[in-house]
Amino acid sequence: DQGRSGHHRVPVKPSPYRWVVLSVFVLSTAINYLDRQTLATLAPLVRTEFRLSNAQYGLILSVFSIAYAACAPFAGMLIDHIGLNRAIGMAVGVWSCAGICTGFTRGLGGLVGCRGVLGMSEAAGIPGAGKAIHRCLLPAERALGNAWNQAGVSLGLILAPPGATWIAMRYGWRQAFVITGSLGLIWIPLWNLTARKRQGSPTPGPKTQDPEPSTLSGLLRSPRLWGLLAANALNMSVYSLWTNWTTLYLVEKHRLALAEANWYAVVPPLVAALGGFGGGWLSLLWMRTGLPAVAARTRVCLVGALLAMPTALIPLLPTPGWTAAGISLSILAVSAVSVNVYTIPLDIFGGARAAFAISMLVASYGAAQALISPVIGAVVDAQGYGPVCLVAAFLPLAAYAALR
Repeated sequence: DQGRSGHHRVPVKPSPYRWVVLSVFVLSTAINYLDRQTLATLAPLVRTEFRLSNAQYGLILSVFSIAYAACAPFAGMLIDHIGLNRAIGMAVGVWSCAGICTGFTRGLGGLVGCRGVLGMSEAAGIPGAGKAIHRCLLPAERALGNAWNQAGVSLGLILAPPGATWIAMRYGWRQAFVITGSLGLIWIPLWNLTARKRQGSPTPGPKTQDPEPSTLSGLLRSPRLWGLLAANALNMSVYSLWTNWTTLYLVEKHRLALAEANWYAVVPPLVAALGGFGGGWLSLLWMRTGLPAVAARTRVCLVGALLAMPTALIPLLPTPGWTAAGISLSILAVSAVSVNVYTIPLDIFGGARAAFAISMLVASYGAAQALISPVIGAVVDAQGYGPVCLVAAFLPLAAYAALR
């Protein structure tokens, strides 16, 4: 590489410490999903105490999702404007307090309020991760970085069923929210220490291409951004289905006790992490053969979409074990698609607006979840899970069509 003066630049080897920094950030993602998933884990207990229908439970999910979607673009702009470290510390502090307060609610109104604040503040989590991935990793590594962040998501989803259930069985469901909510307050000083140590680390590698105009208005006018938003909303609707309804599905469909259902519910998030790493590795492999970044990631999305089609058969599976396996395949496929969809904005829009570009994807996910959650609840109350799974089987393929 040659600078304007004609002198050759000395290649700078990226510091291995960049993966340590990213790993500490990924812990915040795990806490993010642990906090939000605690309600899904304990939904049978909460619904019983507050006498909620499936439709009312869907409404609570929608309130979270509306706040999540509405606040995500502002969270992205805040991160880009004031910096990752300050913004993420503020966000984690607020969502931790919202999680703790959930344990003190006395009815539907309190649940709705706490979930709204949780959604507002957790909207900063994934945009912050996108900013951290762009800052720390080489272009070809970014899908793997998103896979590592997906592993953080899966860790939160995995820990929620046994952890929250164990606490609830011994101390009551309210204490589960208090304890899981407190973890974020511990993470904030750990991140500040890690981020300070990173100061002076080399910026890893050149850009893969000249990014599209990175002004806010330019981004909002980009048809590529809106295609990504549509693809993400379609694909992540399936993710929303299994992260919010798996425990209830197992309890209602197979008549399992809460503790038994949540042991099965641990399996799909673990497989989702494998799907994320598989999708990230596959795009890296195809990029190394010379395929452009966006083309490689889009090809992975087609593979994932085809793998998701057996989702339609899940209601026909006869046992909880087979059901967990079917859900696992579905969420594996969706995760392989997701890590690539969330990486494409980093490829085409660059670093200056990385958090905002990712935040728009977060907003599309939140908006989709807000729309579909009460619909899922109403359909399940009236007709069961068959129609829901049939539609879900084709949504990742529709997402691929939007990318194309």
